[in-house]
Amino acid sequence: MDRRFFIKAIPMAGVAGTLGTDKGMLKAMAAEKPAPDDRTYNVDLLIRICKPVISRLSEGKLTASMPTEVAPNYAKPVTKVTYLEAFGRTLAGLAPWLELGPDNTVEGSKRIEMLTMTRKAIAMAVDPASPDYMNFTGKFDSQPLVDGAFLAHGLIRAPKELWGKLTPTTQQQVIDGLISLRSIKAFTNNWVLFSAIIEAMLLKFGAAWDRKPIDLAVQKIMDWYKGDSMYGDGAHFHYDYYNSFVIQPMLVDVLKVMVEKGEGEKENYELALKRMQRYSAILERQVSPEGTFPVVGRSIPYRNAAFQALAQTALEHKLPEEISPEQVRCALTAVNKRIFEAPGTFDKQGWLQIGFCGHQPEIADVYTSTGSLYLCTTGFLALGLPAQDPFWSGAAQPWTAKKAWSGAMVKKDHSIDY
Repeated sequence: MDRRFFIKAIPMAGVAGTLGTDKGMLKAMAAEKPAPDDRTYNVDLLIRICKPVISRLSEGKLTASMPTEVAPNYAKPVTKVTYLEAFGRTLAGLAPWLELGPDNTVEGSKRIEMLTMTRKAIAMAVDPASPDYMNFTGKFDSQPLVDGAFLAHGLIRAPKELWGKLTPTTQQQVIDGLISLRSIKAFTNNWVLFSAIIEAMLLKFGAAWDRKPIDLAVQKIMDWYKGDSMYGDGAHFHYDYYNSFVIQPMLVDVLKVMVEKGEGEKENYELALKRMQRYSAILERQVSPEGTFPVVGRSIPYRNAAFQALAQTALEHKLPEEISPEQVRCALTAVNKRIFEAPGTFDKQGWLQIGFCGHQPEIADVYTSTGSLYLCTTGFLALGLPAQDPFWSGAAQPWTAKKAWSGAMVKKDHSIDY
Protein backbone atom coordinates (compact mmCIF):
# COMPACT_ATOMS: atom_id res chain seq x y z
CA MET A 1 0.00 0.00 0.00
CA ASP A 2 1.21 3.53 -0.77
CA ARG A 3 2.53 5.01 2.51
CA ARG A 4 0.82 8.37 1.98
CA PHE A 5 -2.53 6.68 1.37
CA PHE A 6 -2.04 4.44 4.39
CA ILE A 7 -1.41 7.41 6.69
CA LYS A 8 -4.51 9.21 5.43
CA ALA A 9 -6.64 6.08 5.61
CA ILE A 10 -5.93 5.18 9.22
CA PRO A 11 -7.92 7.99 10.84
CA MET A 12 -10.79 7.65 8.38
CA ALA A 13 -10.91 3.90 8.95
CA GLY A 14 -10.98 4.54 12.67
CA VAL A 15 -13.90 6.93 12.32
CA ALA A 16 -15.78 4.56 10.08
CA GLY A 17 -15.16 1.65 12.39
CA THR A 18 -16.40 3.64 15.35
CA LEU A 19 -19.45 5.23 13.76
CA GLY A 20 -20.36 2.54 11.27
CA THR A 21 -22.92 4.55 9.26
CA ASP A 22 -22.90 7.22 6.55
CA LYS A 23 -24.96 9.47 8.85
CA GLY A 24 -22.40 9.12 11.62
CA MET A 25 -19.56 9.78 9.17
CA LEU A 26 -21.13 13.02 7.98
CA LYS A 27 -21.70 14.12 11.55
CA ALA A 28 -18.06 13.48 12.42
CA MET A 29 -16.83 15.35 9.35
CA ALA A 30 -19.04 18.31 10.17
CA ALA A 31 -17.62 18.37 13.68
CA GLU A 32 -14.11 18.70 12.22
CA LYS A 33 -14.94 21.96 10.40
CA PRO A 34 -13.14 24.99 11.81
CA ALA A 35 -15.12 27.20 14.15
CA PRO A 36 -16.47 30.41 12.56
CA ASP A 37 -14.64 33.65 13.23
CA ASP A 38 -16.10 36.02 15.80
CA ARG A 39 -17.95 38.17 13.25
CA THR A 40 -19.52 35.24 11.41
CA TYR A 41 -20.53 33.71 14.73
CA ASN A 42 -22.21 36.91 15.91
CA VAL A 43 -23.91 37.66 12.58
CA ASP A 44 -25.39 34.18 12.42
CA LEU A 45 -26.47 34.36 16.06
CA LEU A 46 -28.16 37.73 15.57
CA ILE A 47 -30.00 36.41 12.52
CA ARG A 48 -31.04 33.31 14.45
CA ILE A 49 -32.54 35.51 17.17
CA CYS A 50 -34.21 38.03 14.86
CA LYS A 51 -35.44 35.96 11.96
CA PRO A 52 -38.52 34.40 13.60
CA VAL A 53 -39.81 37.88 14.48
CA ILE A 54 -38.88 39.60 11.22
CA SER A 55 -39.83 36.83 8.80
CA ARG A 56 -43.24 36.10 10.39
CA LEU A 57 -44.09 39.78 10.60
CA SER A 58 -43.05 40.39 7.00
CA GLU A 59 -45.62 37.76 5.99
CA GLY A 60 -48.35 39.09 8.30
CA LYS A 61 -48.11 35.96 10.46
CA LEU A 62 -46.49 37.19 13.67
CA THR A 63 -49.57 37.21 15.88
CA ALA A 64 -50.59 33.84 14.50
CA SER A 65 -47.28 32.14 15.27
CA MET A 66 -45.37 33.87 18.07
CA PRO A 67 -45.54 32.28 21.54
CA THR A 68 -46.90 34.35 24.40
CA GLU A 69 -44.98 32.93 27.35
CA VAL A 70 -45.27 35.16 30.41
CA ALA A 71 -43.56 35.49 33.78
CA PRO A 72 -45.20 34.19 36.95
CA ASN A 73 -47.83 36.70 38.15
CA TYR A 74 -47.77 38.55 34.83
CA ALA A 75 -50.61 41.06 34.79
CA LYS A 76 -50.59 42.74 31.36
CA PRO A 77 -52.90 42.06 28.39
CA VAL A 78 -50.17 40.08 26.67
CA THR A 79 -51.64 40.01 23.16
CA LYS A 80 -52.01 43.79 23.21
CA VAL A 81 -48.34 44.46 24.01
CA THR A 82 -45.99 41.55 23.32
CA TYR A 83 -45.86 41.84 19.51
CA LEU A 84 -44.72 45.46 19.51
CA GLU A 85 -42.29 44.51 22.27
CA ALA A 86 -40.74 41.82 20.08
CA PHE A 87 -40.56 43.97 16.95
CA GLY A 88 -39.47 47.28 18.46
CA ARG A 89 -36.72 45.67 20.49
CA THR A 90 -35.54 43.48 17.64
CA LEU A 91 -35.27 46.52 15.38
CA ALA A 92 -33.32 48.50 18.00
CA GLY A 93 -30.50 45.95 17.92
CA LEU A 94 -30.67 44.75 14.32
CA ALA A 95 -30.69 48.22 12.72
CA PRO A 96 -26.95 49.09 12.80
CA TRP A 97 -26.04 45.88 10.97
CA LEU A 98 -28.76 46.52 8.38
CA GLU A 99 -27.50 50.08 7.91
CA LEU A 100 -24.30 48.68 6.36
CA GLY A 101 -26.44 47.94 3.31
CA PRO A 102 -26.02 45.32 0.60
CA ASP A 103 -22.69 44.06 -0.71
CA ASN A 104 -21.35 41.09 -2.68
CA THR A 105 -20.10 39.05 0.28
CA VAL A 106 -21.71 36.02 1.88
CA GLU A 107 -22.64 38.23 4.82
CA GLY A 108 -23.98 40.83 2.40
CA SER A 109 -26.39 38.30 0.91
CA LYS A 110 -27.71 37.55 4.39
CA ARG A 111 -28.12 41.27 5.00
CA ILE A 112 -30.00 41.78 1.73
CA GLU A 113 -32.50 39.10 2.77
CA MET A 114 -32.97 40.63 6.22
CA LEU A 115 -33.29 44.15 4.81
CA THR A 116 -36.02 43.08 2.42
CA MET A 117 -37.94 41.31 5.17
CA THR A 118 -37.46 44.13 7.71
CA ARG A 119 -38.85 46.81 5.39
CA LYS A 120 -41.89 44.60 4.77
CA ALA A 121 -42.17 43.96 8.51
CA ILE A 122 -42.26 47.67 9.29
CA ALA A 123 -45.03 48.15 6.74
CA MET A 124 -47.02 45.28 8.25
CA ALA A 125 -46.62 46.66 11.77
CA VAL A 126 -48.07 50.10 11.00
CA ASP A 127 -50.66 49.39 8.29
CA PRO A 128 -54.17 49.42 9.81
CA ALA A 129 -55.22 46.85 7.19
CA SER A 130 -52.48 44.39 8.19
CA PRO A 131 -53.26 41.25 10.22
CA ASP A 132 -50.23 42.23 12.33
CA TYR A 133 -51.11 45.90 12.82
CA MET A 134 -49.67 46.79 16.19
CA ASN A 135 -51.14 48.58 19.15
CA PHE A 136 -49.79 52.14 19.37
CA THR A 137 -52.23 53.29 22.06
CA GLY A 138 -52.46 53.28 25.83
CA LYS A 139 -56.01 51.93 25.72
CA PHE A 140 -55.07 48.59 27.28
CA ASP A 141 -51.73 49.29 28.97
CA SER A 142 -48.94 51.89 28.92
CA GLN A 143 -46.37 49.37 27.63
CA PRO A 144 -46.62 50.45 23.95
CA LEU A 145 -44.82 53.69 24.84
CA VAL A 146 -41.76 51.62 25.77
CA ASP A 147 -41.64 49.61 22.60
CA GLY A 148 -42.66 52.39 20.27
CA ALA A 149 -39.54 54.06 21.68
CA PHE A 150 -37.36 51.08 20.82
CA LEU A 151 -38.85 51.08 17.32
CA ALA A 152 -38.00 54.78 17.00
CA HIS A 153 -34.47 54.12 18.27
CA GLY A 154 -34.01 51.41 15.65
CA LEU A 155 -35.04 53.80 12.88
CA ILE A 156 -32.60 56.43 14.19
CA ARG A 157 -29.89 53.78 13.94
CA ALA A 158 -30.68 52.96 10.29
CA PRO A 159 -31.69 56.23 8.60
CA LYS A 160 -30.63 55.23 5.09
CA GLU A 161 -31.41 51.54 4.73
CA LEU A 162 -34.61 51.45 6.78
CA TRP A 163 -36.28 54.85 7.11
CA GLY A 164 -34.97 56.21 3.81
CA LYS A 165 -36.22 53.21 1.83
CA LEU A 166 -39.72 52.98 3.25
CA THR A 167 -42.56 54.16 1.05
CA PRO A 168 -44.01 57.60 1.88
CA THR A 169 -47.20 55.86 2.98
CA THR A 170 -45.36 53.61 5.43
CA GLN A 171 -43.29 56.53 6.73
CA GLN A 172 -46.45 58.47 7.47
CA GLN A 173 -48.04 55.47 9.17
CA VAL A 174 -44.96 55.10 11.39
CA ILE A 175 -45.20 58.79 12.29
CA ASP A 176 -48.92 58.50 13.01
CA GLY A 177 -48.37 55.49 15.25
CA LEU A 178 -45.61 57.14 17.24
CA ILE A 179 -47.49 60.41 17.63
CA SER A 180 -50.47 58.50 19.02
CA LEU A 181 -48.23 57.35 21.88
CA ARG A 182 -48.14 60.91 23.22
CA SER A 183 -51.37 60.06 25.02
CA ILE A 184 -49.39 57.80 27.39
CA LYS A 185 -47.89 59.58 30.38
CA ALA A 186 -44.36 58.41 31.18
CA PHE A 187 -43.53 57.30 34.71
CA THR A 188 -40.96 59.40 36.59
CA ASN A 189 -38.01 57.09 35.93
CA ASN A 190 -36.22 55.80 32.81
CA TRP A 191 -39.57 56.02 31.00
CA VAL A 192 -39.08 59.76 30.42
CA LEU A 193 -36.54 58.75 27.78
CA PHE A 194 -39.12 56.75 25.83
CA SER A 195 -41.12 59.87 25.10
CA ALA A 196 -37.88 61.75 24.36
CA ILE A 197 -36.43 59.26 21.87
CA ILE A 198 -39.72 59.23 19.93
CA GLU A 199 -39.66 63.02 19.63
CA ALA A 200 -35.98 62.89 18.66
CA MET A 201 -36.79 60.43 15.88
CA LEU A 202 -39.58 62.70 14.60
CA LEU A 203 -37.18 65.63 14.66
CA LYS A 204 -34.47 63.67 12.84
CA PHE A 205 -36.78 62.74 9.97
CA GLY A 206 -38.48 66.10 9.56
CA ALA A 207 -41.84 65.35 11.17
CA ALA A 208 -43.67 67.61 13.61
CA TRP A 209 -42.00 67.13 17.00
CA ASP A 210 -42.49 68.32 20.54
CA ARG A 211 -39.50 69.69 22.47
CA LYS A 212 -41.06 69.43 25.93
CA PRO A 213 -40.60 65.65 26.47
CA ILE A 214 -36.96 65.94 25.41
CA ASP A 215 -36.19 68.87 27.69
CA LEU A 216 -37.96 67.13 30.58
CA ALA A 217 -36.09 63.87 30.06
CA VAL A 218 -32.67 65.49 29.79
CA GLN A 219 -33.29 67.60 32.89
CA LYS A 220 -34.55 64.65 34.94
CA ILE A 221 -31.80 62.24 33.94
CA MET A 222 -29.08 64.81 34.59
CA ASP A 223 -30.64 65.59 37.98
CA TRP A 224 -30.59 61.88 38.83
CA TYR A 225 -26.86 61.50 38.20
CA LYS A 226 -25.25 59.69 41.15
CA GLY A 227 -21.56 59.88 40.20
CA ASP A 228 -18.88 57.80 38.48
CA SER A 229 -21.01 57.44 35.32
CA MET A 230 -24.15 56.09 36.98
CA TYR A 231 -27.63 57.63 36.79
CA GLY A 232 -30.51 56.83 39.10
CA ASP A 233 -33.59 55.24 37.60
CA GLY A 234 -35.69 58.01 39.08
CA ALA A 235 -34.57 59.82 42.20
CA HIS A 236 -33.10 56.66 43.75
CA PHE A 237 -30.22 54.46 42.61
CA HIS A 238 -30.97 50.85 41.68
CA TYR A 239 -28.19 48.31 41.26
CA ASP A 240 -29.23 46.86 37.92
CA TYR A 241 -28.44 47.26 34.22
CA TYR A 242 -30.96 49.95 33.31
CA ASN A 243 -28.12 52.39 32.67
CA SER A 244 -27.36 50.08 29.74
CA PHE A 245 -30.82 48.75 28.87
CA VAL A 246 -32.22 52.26 28.40
CA ILE A 247 -30.73 55.29 30.11
CA GLN A 248 -27.30 55.93 28.66
CA PRO A 249 -27.85 54.76 25.05
CA MET A 250 -31.10 56.70 24.68
CA LEU A 251 -29.82 59.82 26.46
CA VAL A 252 -26.72 60.00 24.27
CA ASP A 253 -28.68 59.46 21.05
CA VAL A 254 -31.38 61.99 21.96
CA LEU A 255 -28.71 64.60 22.65
CA LYS A 256 -26.84 63.65 19.48
CA VAL A 257 -29.93 64.22 17.32
CA MET A 258 -30.57 67.54 19.04
CA VAL A 259 -27.03 68.71 18.26
CA GLU A 260 -27.21 67.47 14.66
CA LYS A 261 -30.41 69.42 14.13
CA GLY A 262 -29.15 72.58 15.84
CA GLU A 263 -31.65 72.23 18.68
CA GLY A 264 -29.35 71.27 21.55
CA GLU A 265 -26.09 72.16 23.26
CA LYS A 266 -23.01 70.20 22.25
CA GLU A 267 -21.70 70.38 25.82
CA ASN A 268 -24.61 68.28 27.12
CA TYR A 269 -23.99 65.61 24.49
CA GLU A 270 -20.26 65.51 25.20
CA LEU A 271 -20.85 65.20 28.95
CA ALA A 272 -23.31 62.33 28.52
CA LEU A 273 -20.91 60.63 26.12
CA LYS A 274 -17.98 60.91 28.53
CA ARG A 275 -20.10 59.35 31.25
CA MET A 276 -21.12 56.51 28.92
CA GLN A 277 -17.47 55.91 28.08
CA ARG A 278 -16.68 55.49 31.77
CA TYR A 279 -19.73 53.26 32.22
CA SER A 280 -18.52 51.17 29.26
CA ALA A 281 -15.18 50.67 31.00
CA ILE A 282 -17.02 49.42 34.09
CA LEU A 283 -19.14 47.04 32.00
CA GLU A 284 -16.08 45.61 30.23
CA ARG A 285 -14.44 44.93 33.60
CA GLN A 286 -17.50 42.97 34.72
CA VAL A 287 -16.97 40.22 32.13
CA SER A 288 -15.24 37.37 33.94
CA PRO A 289 -12.45 35.29 32.35
CA GLU A 290 -15.10 32.66 31.63
CA GLY A 291 -17.45 35.09 29.82
CA THR A 292 -19.93 35.45 32.68
CA PHE A 293 -21.09 38.61 34.45
CA PRO A 294 -23.02 39.43 37.66
CA VAL A 295 -26.67 38.37 37.63
CA VAL A 296 -28.07 41.33 39.53
CA GLY A 297 -31.13 43.57 39.37
CA ARG A 298 -34.41 43.35 37.54
CA SER A 299 -35.02 42.48 33.87
CA ILE A 300 -32.22 39.90 33.82
CA PRO A 301 -34.00 37.98 30.98
CA TYR A 302 -32.85 40.81 28.69
CA ARG A 303 -29.60 38.85 28.80
CA ASN A 304 -26.69 40.51 26.94
CA ALA A 305 -28.60 43.79 26.56
CA ALA A 306 -26.72 44.54 29.79
CA PHE A 307 -23.85 45.48 27.43
CA GLN A 308 -25.77 47.80 25.08
CA ALA A 309 -23.86 50.87 26.30
CA LEU A 310 -20.52 49.15 25.73
CA ALA A 311 -21.58 47.95 22.28
CA GLN A 312 -22.80 51.44 21.37
CA THR A 313 -19.53 53.13 22.33
CA ALA A 314 -17.74 50.54 20.20
CA LEU A 315 -20.10 51.20 17.29
CA GLU A 316 -19.42 54.94 17.50
CA HIS A 317 -15.63 54.48 17.83
CA LYS A 318 -15.89 56.09 21.26
CA LEU A 319 -14.44 53.38 23.49
CA PRO A 320 -12.31 54.60 26.40
CA GLU A 321 -8.64 54.88 25.48
CA GLU A 322 -7.64 52.12 27.87
CA ILE A 323 -9.90 49.56 26.17
CA SER A 324 -9.08 48.14 22.74
CA PRO A 325 -11.85 47.28 20.28
CA GLU A 326 -10.44 43.77 19.94
CA GLN A 327 -10.72 42.99 23.65
CA VAL A 328 -14.33 44.20 23.67
CA ARG A 329 -15.13 41.95 20.72
CA CYS A 330 -13.63 38.96 22.48
CA ALA A 331 -15.39 39.75 25.75
CA LEU A 332 -18.83 40.19 24.18
CA THR A 333 -18.41 37.08 22.02
CA ALA A 334 -17.52 35.06 25.12
CA VAL A 335 -20.65 36.39 26.86
CA ASN A 336 -22.84 35.53 23.87
CA LYS A 337 -21.53 31.98 23.76
CA ARG A 338 -22.21 31.46 27.45
CA ILE A 339 -25.74 32.82 27.20
CA PHE A 340 -27.11 31.68 23.86
CA GLU A 341 -25.56 28.22 23.70
CA ALA A 342 -27.27 27.25 26.96
CA PRO A 343 -29.92 24.54 26.41
CA GLY A 344 -33.44 25.93 26.61
CA THR A 345 -32.59 29.43 25.34
CA PHE A 346 -34.65 28.79 22.20
CA ASP A 347 -37.76 26.68 21.79
CA LYS A 348 -38.14 24.10 19.03
CA GLN A 349 -39.45 26.73 16.60
CA GLY A 350 -36.53 29.07 17.26
CA TRP A 351 -38.22 31.60 19.56
CA LEU A 352 -36.46 32.90 22.65
CA GLN A 353 -37.71 31.53 25.96
CA ILE A 354 -37.84 33.41 29.25
CA GLY A 355 -34.60 33.07 31.19
CA PHE A 356 -31.05 34.29 31.50
CA CYS A 357 -28.91 31.25 30.74
CA GLY A 358 -31.46 28.81 29.37
CA HIS A 359 -35.15 28.55 30.17
CA GLN A 360 -35.70 30.05 33.66
CA PRO A 361 -39.19 31.62 33.92
CA GLU A 362 -38.83 32.15 37.68
CA ILE A 363 -36.06 34.72 37.14
CA ALA A 364 -38.39 37.05 35.24
CA ASP A 365 -40.12 40.16 36.54
CA VAL A 366 -43.91 40.43 36.38
CA TYR A 367 -43.90 42.54 33.17
CA THR A 368 -41.88 40.01 31.14
CA SER A 369 -43.32 38.17 28.14
CA THR A 370 -41.81 36.55 25.05
CA GLY A 371 -41.61 39.89 23.27
CA SER A 372 -39.64 41.46 26.12
CA LEU A 373 -36.71 39.11 25.57
CA TYR A 374 -35.73 40.57 22.21
CA LEU A 375 -33.98 43.53 23.82
CA CYS A 376 -31.00 41.15 23.81
CA THR A 377 -30.39 42.21 20.19
CA THR A 378 -28.98 45.53 21.46
CA GLY A 379 -25.94 43.63 22.68
CA PHE A 380 -25.00 43.18 19.00
CA LEU A 381 -24.77 46.87 18.01
CA ALA A 382 -21.09 46.56 17.08
CA LEU A 383 -22.10 44.49 14.06
CA GLY A 384 -22.87 47.88 12.55
CA LEU A 385 -19.11 48.25 12.10
CA PRO A 386 -17.87 46.85 8.77
CA ALA A 387 -15.92 43.59 8.74
CA GLN A 388 -12.72 45.50 7.94
CA ASP A 389 -12.94 47.60 11.11
CA PRO A 390 -10.27 46.73 13.71
CA PHE A 391 -13.07 45.75 16.10
CA TRP A 392 -13.65 42.70 13.90
CA SER A 393 -10.43 42.31 11.91
CA GLY A 394 -7.88 42.75 14.69
CA ALA A 395 -6.18 39.84 16.42
CA ALA A 396 -7.90 38.44 19.50
CA GLN A 397 -6.98 40.12 22.77
CA PRO A 398 -7.82 39.20 26.37
CA TRP A 399 -10.26 41.49 28.14
CA THR A 400 -9.51 43.12 31.48
CA ALA A 401 -10.66 40.38 33.87
CA LYS A 402 -9.03 37.69 31.77
CA LYS A 403 -5.71 39.55 31.97
CA ALA A 404 -6.08 40.31 35.67
CA TRP A 405 -6.90 36.75 36.71
CA SER A 406 -4.01 35.34 34.66
CA GLY A 407 -1.45 37.60 36.33
CA ALA A 408 -0.88 39.79 33.28
CA MET A 409 -0.35 43.54 33.49
CA VAL A 410 -3.55 45.52 34.08
CA LYS A 411 -3.70 49.29 34.43
CA LYS A 412 -5.28 50.71 37.58
CA ASP A 413 -8.89 51.84 37.47
CA HIS A 414 -10.13 55.33 38.37
CA SER A 415 -13.54 56.90 38.92
CA ILE A 416 -14.63 60.13 37.25
CA ASP A 417 -15.79 63.25 39.03
CA TYR A 418 -17.98 64.85 36.34
